[in-house]
Amino acid sequence: MFDTLKSRIYQGNQFIKDIKNAPMREQFRGLPKLCNANCNNCKDCLNVCPTGALKLNPLSIDMGKCTFCGACKNVCKTGAIDFTNFYKLSTTKRENLIVTEDMTQEEFSKIAIEVRKEIKRVFGKSLKLRQVSAAGCNGCEMELNACSNVNFDMGRFGIDFVASPRHADGLVITGPISKNMAYALEDCYKSTPDPKIVVLCGACAISGGVFQQSSELNREFLEKYPIDLYIAGCPVHPLTFINGILGFIQGK
Repeated sequence: MFDTLKSRIYQGNQFIKDIKNAPMREQFRGLPKLCNANCNNCKDCLNVCPTGALKLNPLSIDMGKCTFCGACKNVCKTGAIDFTNFYKLSTTKRENLIVTEDMTQEEFSKIAIEVRKEIKRVFGKSLKLRQVSAAGCNGCEMELNACSNVNFDMGRFGIDFVASPRHADGLVITGPISKNMAYALEDCYKSTPDPKIVVLCGACAISGGVFQQSSELNREFLEKYPIDLYIAGCPVHPLTFINGILGFIQGK
């Protein structure tokens, strides 16, 4: 017992105390930073983007498609494209994920999440989520698992993943939604009691990602049911996910 206590004292507090203002390493690719004045329309960035996330005139990046691979930045000789390490990339509206030159961190934070009183009232203190991997590569899935580890400790905010949709308040979908998973996903949605929320997590879930042109996808679910929160990333960082959920259910 004394060895356990000594070990606990030696380790100290491992969790991130201020999860909402936690620093991110400089190398992290987050919110894009664009400059139209530096763009010479060479189209090199368009040619290397694996998901067609970029557009010109004006220059824009769709974070719902972006894999944050950095290839566009690497081929841009004029410095028109860069990435900040801003990681709060969640929004309640799909169109907010399209970043233009005017989209600063402050501007994105203002428009990103629409606070709804009924969401805060029902889910503000406790939110149980069922995670569905709809043909994901396991990247986002692993990051979501990390949300509950000792460092991020998502459970302290009353947010947990549960083993059954019947115990859940909503779904978190990862992966591009293959034909084989379409029925299972819809069955899971119908098994979740009302009221419920649906969260799309990662580029694959939001747009299909690198698989968006595949004939083996069936994304009809997204047309039939409302989506409450979009969380960008490839994969989604635990800090991105937790802050996105907290902003959605608590309005902070």
